[in-house]
Amino acid sequence: MDVTLLGTGAPQGLPRPGCPCAACATAVGDGARAATALLVDGVLLIDLTPGPAFAAARAGRSLAGVRQVLLSHPHDGPAMEVPAGLPQPGRVADGRELALLDGHRVRAVAVDIPGTGYEITGADGERLLYLPPGAAPAGLAGGGHRGPGGAGPYDLVLLDVLERPDALARLRAGGLVDAATDVVAVHVDHGVPPGPELHRRLAAAGARAVADGSSLVVGEYHAVPDLPRRTLVLGGARSGKSVEAERRLEAFPDVVYVATGGTRDGDEDWAQRVSLHRERRPGSWRTVETCDLVPLLEADRPGREADRPGRQAASPGTEAGRVAAGPGADGAGGVTGSGGGRGADVSPLLIDCLALWLTHVMDEVGAWDDETWAAGGRQALRERTDALVAAVRATSRPVVAVSNEVGSGVVPATPAGRRFRDELGRLNAAFAAECEQVLLVVAGQALALRG
Repeated sequence: MDVTLLGTGAPQGLPRPGCPCAACATAVGDGARAATALLVDGVLLIDLTPGPAFAAARAGRSLAGVRQVLLSHPHDGPAMEVPAGLPQPGRVADGRELALLDGHRVRAVAVDIPGTGYEITGADGERLLYLPPGAAPAGLAGGGHRGPGGAGPYDLVLLDVLERPDALARLRAGGLVDAATDVVAVHVDHGVPPGPELHRRLAAAGARAVADGSSLVVGEYHAVPDLPRRTLVLGGARSGKSVEAERRLEAFPDVVYVATGGTRDGDEDWAQRVSLHRERRPGSWRTVETCDLVPLLEADRPGREADRPGRQAASPGTEAGRVAAGPGADGAGGVTGSGGGRGADVSPLLIDCLALWLTHVMDEVGAWDDETWAAGGRQALRERTDALVAAVRATSRPVVAVSNEVGSGVVPATPAGRRFRDELGRLNAAFAAECEQVLLVVAGQALALRG
């Protein structure tokens, strides 16, 4: 099955007409995108783009053989023409299937906004899923859902990855997207600058973007984005490092957010910071409030119980802390994991942050007192940090960790402050050495230091 993308942009196109933003200003050449439209094997047209006949001709295709035109969403962009000779556009009712004479089968997929998604099966059994802009599948549950007829993962998925990464997470949770699925971002808008930043963000989600006019062969092997198993995100205060870390996992299901800061009674500013972090996180993520990181990193090994879905990471009052299960932890919202009884937990971990973990450990070993530090506190801290680094090296869980970069500012005025700065620098360097990717976030911009 051959799919030609006559357009890959949002309904208003990219750049948006009259928009002065930086993304629109730099959307030129291959970065410019018309409204998304698909031509499938020259016979099926999904959605309309400005000047579809010319768009097809630029891609070396013709609309002369089109026998069916389907729309996926209410159109709010520029007026679209229906070229002479094409059938009038229509829409398939949710759950209904349309069989074309050439052997294609089109099934309407319900989505969670006004519109319709389409599952298209070719004559040889290849399968693709196309979702309208800003849409996710409605009513999709994980734990064994395999689509109609018990089919496995899709060969190709085209969706609004940037606006709805949770849609991709739902498809992964339901077993409809796996490592071999070609995930292509469409409906690309001006929320992300075109060029390297666009491709970097999509690669972190296991997706890619292609230019208008590109043709894809469904089921054909291609190099999928290589997802790092361990990532360290560094940055200063309010640099955007936590947002960057969260963004790297929002397209994946069953993420465990490890909050090392805990709560601080009477500190209103801290409570507001924690609240902002919680509001940003997807509802299906689970939260573990703990500084006992090693058991979580070791939970990928058979027999480990730490952070098993539906369990507490440890008994209340112990160092391992408590699990605060967010909405969706038990399948609420239609997305569940693969269920209990697993020999190991390989759910992705997001650890935020290492600086607070270090503060906690330095409290425990008495590192702030010079005499205690010299009498054994230094060695005790080394043992704890070495154990953490060793656990990161050995884990097979996907890990994204956040840490502060404090070594470039003013030299702390106190010995304790300088000790913390030095130890955090050592910890960051040791942790980074075990990561496939290391990022430095400055003014909301992520710079790749490794990977």
